[in-house]
Amino acid sequence: MNNKEHKLMKNRKQNKRTKSKEKQQGEIPHNLGNLTKLQYLDLRSNERGDNKATSLQWISGLSSLQYLDLSESDLSKATNWLQVTFKHPSLLELHLSNCDLEDDPSLISVNSSKSLLVLDLSGNSLSSVSKSIFSLHGLVSIDLRSCYLEGTIPDYFGNISFLEVLDLSLNHLNSSIPNSLYSLNHLRFLDLSYNEIEQDISEILQGLSRCCLGSLDSLNMESNQLSGHLTDQRGQFKNLAYLSLALNKIFGPIPVSIGELSSLYFFDALENQLSGQIPLSIGELSSLKFFDVTDNQLNGKIPPTLGYTNPCMLNLRNNSMFGKLPSTLQNSSRLFMLDLSENHFSGSVPAWIGDKLSKLVVLSLRSNNFDGHIPRKICDLQFLQILDLAHNNISGVIPKCFNNLSAMVTTNKTNSKLSSWYFVDSLIYLKELLMLKGREDEYGTTLGLVTSIDLSVYKLKREIPKEIGSLVGLLSLNFSGNLLTGNIPDNIGNMKLMESLDLSMNCLNGEIPPSFSKLNFLNHFNVSYNNLTGQIPTSTQLQSFENLSYVGNHLCGPPLTKNCTSKSIPTNGANNGRNSEGSKVNWLYVSIVLGFVMGFWGVVAPLFFIRSWRIAYYQKLDHIYGKLYGFWATICK
Repeated sequence: MNNKEHKLMKNRKQNKRTKSKEKQQGEIPHNLGNLTKLQYLDLRSNERGDNKATSLQWISGLSSLQYLDLSESDLSKATNWLQVTFKHPSLLELHLSNCDLEDDPSLISVNSSKSLLVLDLSGNSLSSVSKSIFSLHGLVSIDLRSCYLEGTIPDYFGNISFLEVLDLSLNHLNSSIPNSLYSLNHLRFLDLSYNEIEQDISEILQGLSRCCLGSLDSLNMESNQLSGHLTDQRGQFKNLAYLSLALNKIFGPIPVSIGELSSLYFFDALENQLSGQIPLSIGELSSLKFFDVTDNQLNGKIPPTLGYTNPCMLNLRNNSMFGKLPSTLQNSSRLFMLDLSENHFSGSVPAWIGDKLSKLVVLSLRSNNFDGHIPRKICDLQFLQILDLAHNNISGVIPKCFNNLSAMVTTNKTNSKLSSWYFVDSLIYLKELLMLKGREDEYGTTLGLVTSIDLSVYKLKREIPKEIGSLVGLLSLNFSGNLLTGNIPDNIGNMKLMESLDLSMNCLNGEIPPSFSKLNFLNHFNVSYNNLTGQIPTSTQLQSFENLSYVGNHLCGPPLTKNCTSKSIPTNGANNGRNSEGSKVNWLYVSIVLGFVMGFWGVVAPLFFIRSWRIAYYQKLDHIYGKLYGFWATICK
């Protein structure tokens, strides 16, 4: 940190009394310009547009000002913003994010501020980078994210030789990174995510290795058009702590040299084309907290060394990995998200998940080849909010101890562990796909409020335990595609926050509990293909679903057309019914005779006269019989 930055930090502490504690609203008073000794001014609005200014000329009077923040103010009519702020003689930090600023045609190449260190113009409609910025040679940090910038990245950034932080994310920049950027020897933070940059990732890493091999600690290239493969050069960035390459077209294996990134705590390569195995050297990353390689083509087993890194989030979703879970994963005591879904993992669900991974909030083992039973130790996960074990070969019963899942028992989500597990400076965001409402719903900032259990397409038997009704904080419950029997527990109706409930394709009987009429937030409901009887309870929600939610039962009442109250029929109507029925039966006999004749000569007769047909037919019949016998032998035992 240079002398100017030390001075600024000191002034921040000494001038707290000059900071506006009560945010201004309305027009920013011009007489603020009379405060010639003011060094720190923060007028950031709580709501966008609360503060307004048609001119910023008054800033020129603040001759001692070092820090200015007018973010979220309406400066759309302050056309002199650039001339005033960029020429201020003492200003060190300038924050004008989301101020409705637009391109200024004027170019300032002389008398520009030599003091300005930090410039934040994010969230404005600039479309292009003003050349005036490149005259501010002392800048250490530039933030131009979400400014609707288009075209190529200007070469002029290379002229700002002391630049440490450059954020151009969330724009429409294309082409490739100019060579001039590779001359920024002090660069620590580079964020070009969510642009349209087309370049080989190995070229980018090679270029950065020439300028900032020892300084770069954060590189975000997420959501571009990057291709190529990761080279072993990456291991040379000893101070690299944050690396996001997600949503690109990078292919090939994860290089062994990843283990040399001793400072790395965040690695995100989601939705690329990475292949091969995760190298054993991953275990050397003692600082690793977040590891996400979702939606790639990785194979092989989970390296046992991965457990020794003790990550907080481990996402291997949708790859081709296989084998049993290594016992070393139980060393990952700080793990709060474990997503191994959509792979080929096998074996039983380890009991140590509930015993050793006590901080788990998200556990998704969906769509694998796990077998055995659901371990009771799962019930010890008091912070668990999302449990997804669907589409496996797990059998047995639903554990009655599910009512011990504390995070699902409470309706108070203010202390949600998912909401609080965000890392410093918002560098890590949490995302997880949940299978809700018959489709994949993606939760971003609201994920911390989600609670879900999905045990669908299993071989679970017996009754749904009444203890499930204790999970009053649950938003989604899916037990579909099992062999569950008995009545639906009445206390499920007490789960008033429920938005998605799927009990379809089981062997449940009895009536739909009247308490279900209290489920006022349901937007997905399915009890089809069971043995349910009686009237569908009346409520705003239950009658809003289509017939498909109830088909395959013996239910009546709206929304079905079957009437529950018609128990007796008048005599005349009965006679008419019999006459009509008799007529229908006669036509039925005619249809049967015609069908028999056509079937005999079209199918049966050739079986008598053509030997090859006969052999093939009976072989197929035996095959079908064997399958049906096996199915009915297991169903509804």
